[in-house]
Amino acid sequence: MPVQSVDEIDFEKGGGLVPVIVQDASTKEVLTLAYCNRKSLDLAIKTRKSWFYSRSRNKLWMKGEESGNVQHIKEILVDCDSDAILYSVEPAGPACHKGERACFHNRL
Repeated sequence: MPVQSVDEIDFEKGGGLVPVIVQDASTKEVLTLAYCNRKSLDLAIKTRKSWFYSRSRNKLWMKGEESGNVQHIKEILVDCDSDAILYSVEPAGPACHKGERACFHNRL
């Protein structure tokens, strides 16, 4: 059954946070992985921009608020367990804070 409401997302499983995969809407490239809480998800839905919760800084943040590399959300998908989210975005610049297009650029 599809998620009908933010209330159905299981934030409690992750201690109030759920992982967010950010994917380029046109290329399907995975750009980054971040986390959101209820408030940052509400802001993302309202503004159609990527909002997250920073675990290291303990605060909400919007991608591009400092760099200008805003991500415009085209679609928000929820996984089958309602405990992870995917933002399908149109990026306005690099996703990585180190200037790379995507955060996943280091080979193991």
